[in-house]
Amino acid sequence: GMTEDVRAINDGWAHITYEVRGSSTQTQALDRLAAQAAQVVARYPNQAEPLLWQGIVRSEQANRANVFHKLGLATEARSLLARAYSLNPRAANGGAAMSLGVLYYKVPGSPIGFGDKARAGRLLREALALDPNGLDANYFMGDYMLDQGEKTAARNYLAKALRAPHDASRPAWDAGRRREVQALLAKAR
Repeated sequence: GMTEDVRAINDGWAHITYEVRGSSTQTQALDRLAAQAAQVVARYPNQAEPLLWQGIVRSEQANRANVFHKLGLATEARSLLARAYSLNPRAANGGAAMSLGVLYYKVPGSPIGFGDKARAGRLLREALALDPNGLDANYFMGDYMLDQGEKTAARNYLAKALRAPHDASRPAWDAGRRREVQALLAKAR
């Protein structure tokens, strides 16, 4: 069913992000995963979770793309995530709000891009309210706070992220995200 199909995209993303080595190998794997995510979205139209993961995959593609393709892919990711959010803002413990928030603080603002730090903060706080003890919600709020120059707040959110329960059903994501939290915590010190 949909849950298993979405889990496959989620697990694929974690594998590519945290276990696959080599930029071109990751790019090719993300392209295949993007096609798989599009099929899942087509199979389950008007469902937030498949759109959320299609948006996350597209966002990861944007993150790894060359300068000429970054903004186009990020804009596509924003559209997918906004649609997921409009369908169900509470889906995946606020995953659409969180992922949109990340895009809004990572993408440059006008006139180059659509970035909006204030909007990012509102979306990230919304996601955190839905998943106050979550690894991702606290990691991204910590990253955002560090981006805003708020090192003390960043350290607090990152420390809370490390206290999040381990997710044995998603070992690649859990271990990979915790490594990112620790690296960011070192940077925030």
